[in-house]
Amino acid sequence: MSDERAERIANFIAPLRVKPGSKVRLDRDFDPRYKAGLKKREGIELLRTGVSLLAEYQERLAAQDTYGVLLCLQALDAGGKDGTIRHVMSGVNPQGVRVSSFKVPSAEELDHDYLWRYAQRLPTRGEIAIFNRSHYEEVLVVRVHPENLVRQKLPDDTRGPDIWQRRYREINHWERYLTDNGFKVVKIFLNLSKEEQRTRFLKRIDRPEKNWKFSAADVRERRRWDDYQYAFSEMLSATSTKWAPWYVVPADRKWFGRICSAAILAHTLMDIDPQYPDVGKAARKDLLVTKRDLEREAPAGASADPYADRHPPARKKRG
Repeated sequence: MSDERAERIANFIAPLRVKPGSKVRLDRDFDPRYKAGLKKREGIELLRTGVSLLAEYQERLAAQDTYGVLLCLQALDAGGKDGTIRHVMSGVNPQGVRVSSFKVPSAEELDHDYLWRYAQRLPTRGEIAIFNRSHYEEVLVVRVHPENLVRQKLPDDTRGPDIWQRRYREINHWERYLTDNGFKVVKIFLNLSKEEQRTRFLKRIDRPEKNWKFSAADVRERRRWDDYQYAFSEMLSATSTKWAPWYVVPADRKWFGRICSAAILAHTLMDIDPQYPDVGKAARKDLLVTKRDLEREAPAGASADPYADRHPPARKKRG
C-alpha cells in the first residue's frame, strides 16, 4: 500500500471484516448501530476524504488498465444500497464505473446457468463494476423462496439438500478464478436492523415524494425476516474468503454506512496500488519534441507554457 492513509483505513474497517472460516450469527456478531465512536459531523468530513481517495486511485486504475474491481452490494429492502452508490461514487469518473442492478431473471437468463447473467456484467480491466444485488441473490432470495429453483429449470437430482453448500463452493471458486485473473472482488453487506427498516418503510409512506419507492412486496418479505437473517448468516460464514472477503457494514446510520463503504473500496484500490504507465524513453523524446512545437506557437506576449508557469517543479531539499 502507498502511504500511512492505507494503514488507518485498514484499521478502521478491520472490525467489519468477516474472518474467513468463522461462523457468523448476525444478531450476535454485528451491531447495525455501531459507529466507531464517530459523530455525524466528523463522518461527513471523513466521507469527503474517502471520495477524494477513490477519485485518485480510480484514475490510476483506469490508466494502468491491468486490474478491475467488482463491488458486490447486498442488503435487505431499504438497506441503503442506492444511496451508498450515489454518495460513495460521487467524485469518480463515471466512464470508469458501471452499475448493474439485478431484478427477477428474464426468460433468457433462466435458460442459462445461475451465474451467467452476472458474468455478462463483470468489469473490464481498469474499470469498477458495482452489482446492486449480486450473484448472492442465488443463495439468499432463492433460498428463502426455494420455489424459484423450479423456475431455474434445474434437473431434479440437483435440487437436493446439499444445493446451498454446492453453490457456496461454486461461487467461491468463481471468485477465485476472477481474482487470479486480476479482478478484485470486494463484498459489502449493509446490515440493517428490523426497527430501522420499519422506520424507513413508514417514511416512504408518510412522505409523498417517497411514495414511489414503497412496495407492498417489501413488507411481505419483511415477514420472512428471521429466514433472511439465517440465510445471510450462512452465506457470510461460507463465502468470506481470503481472496474475496465479506464486510458487514452497520447501516442504521446512513452516513456511517457510506463512510465504511468508501473506506472498504478505497482499501481495495490502495492494496492494488495502480500506477500510471511509464511511456518509455522513445515516447518521452517524442513528447518533448511536440512540447517545443507547441511552445513556438505561443502568441506574442503569452507564456510559452502556461501550465508549467502555474505548476513549477518542487525544489529538492538539500541533504
